Amino acid sequence: MNYDEILSSRVKEIGFSGIRKFFDLASNMKDIVSLGVGEPDFPTPWAVRDHAISQIRKGVTQYTSNAGDITLRKNISRYLKERFSLDYSTDELLVTIGASEPIDLAMRILVNPGDEVLVPAPSYVSYSPCVRLSGGVAVEVPCFEEDNFKLTRENLLKAITPKTKAIIFPYPNNPTGAVMRKDDIDKIIDVIIGNDLIVISDEIYAELTYNSKHISIASFDNMKERTIYINGFSKSFSMTGWRVGYVAAPRELLRQMLKIHQYTAICAPIMSQFAGSYALEQGFNDNFSCVEDMRNEYNVRRRFVIGRFNDLGLSCFEAEGAFYVFPSVKSLGMTGTEFAERLLAEGKVAVVPGSAFSDVCDDFIRVSYAYSMKMLTKAMDKIEIFVNSLKKEKETK
Repeated sequence: MNYDEILSSRVKEIGFSGIRKFFDLASNMKDIVSLGVGEPDFPTPWAVRDHAISQIRKGVTQYTSNAGDITLRKNISRYLKERFSLDYSTDELLVTIGASEPIDLAMRILVNPGDEVLVPAPSYVSYSPCVRLSGGVAVEVPCFEEDNFKLTRENLLKAITPKTKAIIFPYPNNPTGAVMRKDDIDKIIDVIIGNDLIVISDEIYAELTYNSKHISIASFDNMKERTIYINGFSKSFSMTGWRVGYVAAPRELLRQMLKIHQYTAICAPIMSQFAGSYALEQGFNDNFSCVEDMRNEYNVRRRFVIGRFNDLGLSCFEAEGAFYVFPSVKSLGMTGTEFAERLLAEGKVAVVPGSAFSDVCDDFIRVSYAYSMKMLTKAMDKIEIFVNSLKKEKETK
């Protein structure tokens, strides 16, 4: 049977994740220190795990409503109001399978064949494929190091055409760690409204900012009605494997997302929903001390890793959010892909080349600091040895 003739052309055109490529390579090698995967090394708080276990023991293993458990949605509504000044009622919220599902849902309810969706570059690997799977055209909007990888008004205006329908707004950003502060967002709001764009705002790292408090684009005047807000529990509450997230949007948009969710997912796992709800209730009671403690530890790691790369002469701007740094290897006379491949083979450290996130940033590598200081120190020592060997190699040529 010729499967090539059977398969969807849209699917065949999409490649596999560049992040997972290096993760899989590293997993098959011995004595590798991996800084490639963006997953918190903190376990889910014990109280949350214990609560979920107790619910399972009670037999709480059924479906919830398609939209999600009502208590969880009430807690999410309160959380968004208290933490980010966002006012969403329970019927404007949909509980999803992580924060990845609503990215796909948003594309499917918005995109008609040929519609353009703007994607700041570099950014998370799933955005462009989801646009293309929906029949749309993903248009990269380059974000440069000299602008601290922020989306600028000038570059946004250059990318807009009569076919532009929506824009992904991925801040705090993976892979760069860039954030958009209030004054940065102020500069582009009129462009978004004036061109009648829908904003798909992926704010999964909203709790992980270090030099300023996160502000959501949905909180700006006249933006809630045109924003699809995405968040979840994976990063902020160290609940990656629980696969529970949520999307907030105007009722007319959410109703269409719920329609697809009903047919493809039914509901997020009930034990994960109860765990997420309990995590929020614990946070309300102790002012989210667990999140604060985790952010403080990440900040220590952030400063350490940025300092080490800059000491090596590899330009590394000060990432202000998420848990990644994005140093340039251009001074070594090689691309990020070449550096990552050689570092893995010779230095036994796994990082992700910038080309996994966009072709415009192959002078960079993404390094996650969601690892212990012991592991980060070991990895940076190995990277230092490797970089010094490259410098000597360069001098002898």
